[in-house]
Amino acid sequence: MSAPERIPPRRMTVTDLLTHGELTVRGRVQEASNAVLYCTVEHEGERVHCAYKPIAGERPLWDFPDGTLAQREVAAYEVSEALGWGLVPPTVLRAGPYGEGMCQLWIEGSAATLAVPDGPGTPDDPGAGDDPGTPDDPGTGDDPGTGLLALLDTEQPGPGWKAIGFADVGGGRTALLVHADDDRLRRLAVLDAVINNSDRKGGHLLPTAAGRLYGIDHGVTFHTDDKLRTLLWGWAGEPLPEDALTALTALEAALESGQALAARLSALLTEAEIAATRARVAALLAAGIHPKPGGEWPAIPWPPV
Repeated sequence: MSAPERIPPRRMTVTDLLTHGELTVRGRVQEASNAVLYCTVEHEGERVHCAYKPIAGERPLWDFPDGTLAQREVAAYEVSEALGWGLVPPTVLRAGPYGEGMCQLWIEGSAATLAVPDGPGTPDDPGAGDDPGTPDDPGTGDDPGTGLLALLDTEQPGPGWKAIGFADVGGGRTALLVHADDDRLRRLAVLDAVINNSDRKGGHLLPTAAGRLYGIDHGVTFHTDDKLRTLLWGWAGEPLPEDALTALTALEAALESGQALAARLSALLTEAEIAATRARVAALLAAGIHPKPGGEWPAIPWPPV
């Protein structure tokens, strides 16, 4: 009798490691409004850094009475994965030293920074201030985040940029706030429309040196009311690109009752929130365009970066 075929062990995924590894707190992110702990997680010889946000450290929000920030962070990751774009770092819900919370892979990236002009300039000649760069040339330094957002002394954004609106830069001056006309940002704008993100700030954009772009901090999402607040309005009213329509069509199917994604979301969101997510996806597909500001809420979060 021949020996049975040996089945190689399944390779551990990042989510396996985040879920089952030993979580050790190394420090705290001081500027965060809710408790954010910098940790390591280790399992079977593997080790990564992560952010751990215990539910016990969340501040109650009057307009988000159901669920928790941690649950919505995990739900945002699940939807991002279903779209196939990998825009949210691997994120799980698990027990930790301070109780159950969100555990997310730590991304070594530079938060998108805002170049403020010191004097008159144009997109081709930004004046005496910091060079905001272009999508192909992300600024003058080594920071990959400098090419995503800028303030310009001009009324039009120019090639490679999308206008958001005018901002007060002090001294009685205003400047045009712009973001890069970047396919990675455009996909993130679609994700935000699906999850109804009410807090897409520049500091939540993490471009990496390898060219990836991640979005973090998705605790205030999935509300049943329209609460989309974002810096990424530059494509408002424009047709959705073909890859977005394809991804949204697949997501619509994955959200149907009985599907694995719908089952996972049911443990994280209310039935009303899941129904509202389905409705937003259907509306995006029916309209075929990027959404426009609704007018009932401030369209841009404050502070924007």
